Amino acid sequence: MRSAERSAVAVPDGKAMAKNLTPAQRRAVAFAQQQILRARAAKKAKDDRQAALSRMWANADREDGFADKTNDAERTRVVASEDGQISLRKVIGEVLRSLRTKDHKTLREVSGKAGVSLGYLSEVERGQKEASSELLVSITQALGVRLSDMLMMVADRVREVEARN
Repeated sequence: MRSAERSAVAVPDGKAMAKNLTPAQRRAVAFAQQQILRARAAKKAKDDRQAALSRMWANADREDGFADKTNDAERTRVVASEDGQISLRKVIGEVLRSLRTKDHKTLREVSGKAGVSLGYLSEVERGQKEASSELLVSITQALGVRLSDMLMMVADRVREVEARN
């Protein structure tokens, strides 16, 4: 071993070690450093998005009390048609959406866990699509709720709308 190589090996100085690298090794080190920087930037962006979501959910939780009182009449109008007929699929969608938002989950999270496309889940929540029993089971499992509990919430909501009409 030459004396320059020995000194580079004996001293863990980054500059001395870099002198002994081949051009391919230098490119590999540079690439690894870029990957580390990209990973840090991605983690920071993810943390920023999570913090923004947390702030949004905190604001929504504070406003829930006020919004619940003002939205009762509007929700009754949405789930009941002009002639007083109640749309069960709209009530189910409303309950599913309230369960999801109260648990601070996004449509993407629930659709991924339930194995349902994001667009279809959105349509179910808006009352535009009729959900099968199998689909309801997978959605409620993704929400961490039993199907029977969700159906009881739907029944309670239908009872509220019937009492208003």
